[in-house]
Amino acid sequence: MPARRAVGETVTVLLREAIEALPVAEESRDGYERSKFRHWIDADRNGCNTRKEVILREAVEAPQVGPGCSLTGGTWYSIYDGVVVTDASALDVDHVVPLAEAWDSGASAWSAAERQAYANDLDEPRDLVAVTARSNRQKSDKDIAEWRPVEAETCDYVDRWTVSKTRWGQSVDTREKTVLHDLGATCPNLALTITLAR
Repeated sequence: MPARRAVGETVTVLLREAIEALPVAEESRDGYERSKFRHWIDADRNGCNTRKEVILREAVEAPQVGPGCSLTGGTWYSIYDGVVVTDASALDVDHVVPLAEAWDSGASAWSAAERQAYANDLDEPRDLVAVTARSNRQKSDKDIAEWRPVEAETCDYVDRWTVSKTRWGQSVDTREKTVLHDLGATCPNLALTITLAR
């Protein structure tokens, strides 16, 4: 991948090249608190916060939207466990690269505004995903070396993980890089188009 470009620029890079370009650094969780990433804001003030916006965007069959962005009906497919969901309240919205992992990988040095932007990133649809609450709890704050979704969705997850790390200029640790290399070698070497957020 060419030298990193400016924020807001869009790059297109093959998956394996993008994985190779991720910088390796030791991780530290010192000072991490989830509250340092202000999330589920209502940026456009339409009554639906980031969590609800993702749920609406990812619906296979759209729900009805009521007062206060209450959702009734609708259908979703949870890529983490391959489950079809018909009740929006059974969904969690997950940060593909968890907040704690982002902190470990460079976000500890970001401003509060940058962390808020990361936690509510609706501009990159691969960063946030609506999944079953059960699968999200199983994943928790684990990185891709420690947890992956059902096998049928592993390559999609590798793509998402690589896109997010690249978009936000995050590092990976040695084990994470090795796992990404190994998984990437078994996945289609797709061209990833990524708009750089920092």
